[in-house]
Amino acid sequence: MTVPALLAVVEGASEVTDDGTVDLLLTAVRRAAPELRVVPAVIDVHQPELRNVLESEFDDDEPVVAVPLMLAPGVHLHGDLERALSADPGRPATLAPSLGADEAIVELLAYRLLHSGLGPDDVIVMAAAGSSDHHVVRESVDVGRRLAHLLERYVTVGFLSAAVPRLTGAVDTMRRLHPGSRVAISSYLLSPGRFADAVAEVEGDVIAGPLLMPGRRPPQALVDLVLARYRDGAAQLALLRHP
Repeated sequence: MTVPALLAVVEGASEVTDDGTVDLLLTAVRRAAPELRVVPAVIDVHQPELRNVLESEFDDDEPVVAVPLMLAPGVHLHGDLERALSADPGRPATLAPSLGADEAIVELLAYRLLHSGLGPDDVIVMAAAGSSDHHVVRESVDVGRRLAHLLERYVTVGFLSAAVPRLTGAVDTMRRLHPGSRVAISSYLLSPGRFADAVAEVEGDVIAGPLLMPGRRPPQALVDLVLARYRDGAAQLALLRHP
């Protein structure tokens, strides 16, 4: 059976995609799995054009596993991607889970904090992008809870858009509740962009950047997670083709 291609879907509306971080991640994925054809697809949250990429980059019968390189795509965007993949009934394609809410992500958030200067008495606010989709908000809160469990200290979540509490309000609240303590901000963001810029503007004493940083090698755990999501999708595709 033909090995399915990996279609790496990047959301262009919320993250800058020309800073090289995603390219470095995909290069590392190709190096780790040279047998795979890895094709990037940048989509806009309001007008996903995944169908155009499928038509221009793949043969009609080439199997494709789309992996969203996103921490928490909303239900609407996820549905748009599924519809684009199923628009051609003759094309063997499936949508893998997104990257977020995995234990590897939680461990990377902790690693970023610890290597950004987190002190034993610092209080932590996890910055999340935010969404009007309550499923995304609930998932972000759950990631914050798991980060707190891993670090064995309290973590509150502040959102950068759409949801409350907003990041600035969460930071102000932690300063009021813990006078004299430093506030450390964990960025639950995949890569640099306008959300990461907004985090940098908040007055945190310690700011841990996004999971992908310009000029730095992508974390191996993130490379492994992309491939794990691909394998999950490939297994699902095999079942659909040969039930």
